[in-house]
Amino acid sequence: MESKNSSYTQHSGTVEFVNGPVIRASGMRGFAMREVVKVGPKALMGEIIKMEGDEATIQVYEDTDGLRIHEEVVGTGEPLSVELGPGLIGSFFDGIGRPLDSLLEAEGMYVSPGTSVNMINRKRLWDITPAVKVGDLVSGGVVLATTQETPLLVHKIMTPPGVEGEVTWIIPGGRYHTEGDVAKIRDAFGREFSIPIIQRWPVRSPRPYRERLLPNEPFVTGQRVIDGLFPLAKGGTACIPGGFGTGKTVTQHQLAKWGDAQVVIYIGCGERGNEMTDVLEQFPVLEDPRSGRPLMERTILIANTSNMPVAAREASIYTGITLAEYFRDMGYDVAIMADSTSRWAEALRELSGRLEEIPAEEGFPAYLPSRLAEFYERAGRVVTLNGENGSVSVIGAVSPPGGDFTEPVTRHTKRFIRCFWGLDKNLANARHYPAISWTDSYSEYADEVNGWFCTNINPRWGDLREEARNILAEDNKIQQVIKLVGEDVLPDDQRIIAFTAFLIKNGYLQQNSFGSDSFSPPLKGFEILSVILEFYHKAMELIRKEIPISLIKDDESVEAITHLRELAADDKEGFDNLRRRLDAHLNRVAAERTRKIRGGE
Repeated sequence: MESKNSSYTQHSGTVEFVNGPVIRASGMRGFAMREVVKVGPKALMGEIIKMEGDEATIQVYEDTDGLRIHEEVVGTGEPLSVELGPGLIGSFFDGIGRPLDSLLEAEGMYVSPGTSVNMINRKRLWDITPAVKVGDLVSGGVVLATTQETPLLVHKIMTPPGVEGEVTWIIPGGRYHTEGDVAKIRDAFGREFSIPIIQRWPVRSPRPYRERLLPNEPFVTGQRVIDGLFPLAKGGTACIPGGFGTGKTVTQHQLAKWGDAQVVIYIGCGERGNEMTDVLEQFPVLEDPRSGRPLMERTILIANTSNMPVAAREASIYTGITLAEYFRDMGYDVAIMADSTSRWAEALRELSGRLEEIPAEEGFPAYLPSRLAEFYERAGRVVTLNGENGSVSVIGAVSPPGGDFTEPVTRHTKRFIRCFWGLDKNLANARHYPAISWTDSYSEYADEVNGWFCTNINPRWGDLREEARNILAEDNKIQQVIKLVGEDVLPDDQRIIAFTAFLIKNGYLQQNSFGSDSFSPPLKGFEILSVILEFYHKAMELIRKEIPISLIKDDESVEAITHLRELAADDKEGFDNLRRRLDAHLNRVAAERTRKIRGGE
């Protein structure tokens, strides 16, 4: 519902000080904290972030060039809010929720300060079907009507939180613009509320839900290193830190394309303009792998590039998470890609500096950890107000300078997320994709989603995961020795561990971001890892019988292990065929060795 009260008395103040996007105004006693205001003759959009007596500090979301002292500040009576209704999916917005296509149509390539456009197109017609009838009792979250927003998504128009009562009127089925009401509700005191099709919600206020659920269902990404070693749960939180060129954006693009979510919200927060241009050009032509439909039919893009006003960058992630909670409340699984929270933190640092606040580490404000916590805490898998299950999974990229994971943004982010996918510069330079380090990364969801994998994939999933991680950890130690003295001096049992780790890295963890292996279902990953570890166990048995590792490795069937990823997910015969060839090779090696020993005797 509209948060602005119809009886609101408009207040006005006067600009007294301008410092980039931060201004101070006097005569502000009648205003409220976090109230949105219009500044100057161009009606620049701003938000009150500090009040002291008669003065208020305002962060302006637009360019303040030309703003003068003593110009007027006018209140709106509502906090920074977004419109919620049919027409959001497939749209491109800036950081404060203005649609870029409407801005282009109204202003051309360059947007004039103070330009205001509706977030949702009022001219478009929608086929609306009522979901309740007159006389029904409804409460917050109950679906009043539905419309097919895209072929992939049904949009549910819901009773706003905090409203309950009897339906006295409901919109008849038919085609409507979004300007009108969907229903009228009379509460227990006899007051009647009109429920608009387009509702509003303040972006800094989390939307309510009935119950938070345990994160015991995985967010399947199709990336083997994630699903197999460092899984994310639906409603979970993850970050992808990495230096320049390590593949943060590419990895998030893959997760947006292949992730197990019905709605994807991609926030380009302070990224370079050319990267966001690629996103805006690629996503409309990408095909949803599950339905064959355009990916944009379940995607919302929020673009706030590095040359856009810095205050709007600070607001962009709140805009995105509010839209995510709205679709979560419909019972959908939503994924948010925030690229990157480091640029967002830099916006906080710049605003804090202009506010003359005492800086903390590396100039960041002392409240950086609490702001990060506010954002990531809004993730979760919940029972919505209407009793359905929905989730918001948050995946934030972090851009630490020089790839230093000890810098403040990365370090504080680790406190509030449970999945850490650290990108490695050496892997990226070696063209190993995804460049997620198996030594630096971790997932605290692995034990919680283990039951799902054991039930739906294979009961041995957890055992194989642990064994693969142990081999990689042991190989990390062995590689230190190899760098010092070379591989030839190692005993064969350590050399087979190193060779198995090589197979895991190149045959299992590495993927092609293009082609058929771009998405790897968990079952395919399990089969690849099973073949590798079965080979490892049998090879270790032969080594214990003093069979040289050179004989074990020297066969085309062993080389073929690294090509298993090229098989289709359902090609069971292909996996079984390689198993038979490996068994035949290892049995042949064992038999020849036995024959030579007996011949020597």
